[in-house]
Amino acid sequence: MITGLTYGVKISVESIFRKDLSNIENNIYFFNYRIVIENTNMFDIQLIKRHWHIFDSLNPVKIIDGDGVVGEQPIIKPGQKHVYVSGCDLFSEIGYMKGNYTFLRVDTNETFKVAIPRFELIAKPKLN
Repeated sequence: MITGLTYGVKISVESIFRKDLSNIENNIYFFNYRIVIENTNMFDIQLIKRHWHIFDSLNPVKIIDGDGVVGEQPIIKPGQKHVYVSGCDLFSEIGYMKGNYTFLRVDTNETFKVAIPRFELIAKPKLN
């Protein structure tokens, strides 16, 4: 698991290659990633936006921007965690993702960005 901490928000990420959802003959490699967001601050925060940089070793970089995560804009109280699972497909066996979340500090209405640490997307057969 890869972990980072920015402004009191801890982001932990793990990814897994999903051979069962991939179509290797057509160069489609599917990955799931699980993200744990932990609020170590003494105030409530709300996840407002996401920004992804998706690197695929044989293709142009994809930039993805959107509201919240998996259809939610969760409010995370002090000491609590928000966990979600999502997915990404690549057209090569090796890539990575990184990015940031925009959070709202609920008590002051200030926004701030939290880094999502870079994590690898590697199809298991390529490791052998």
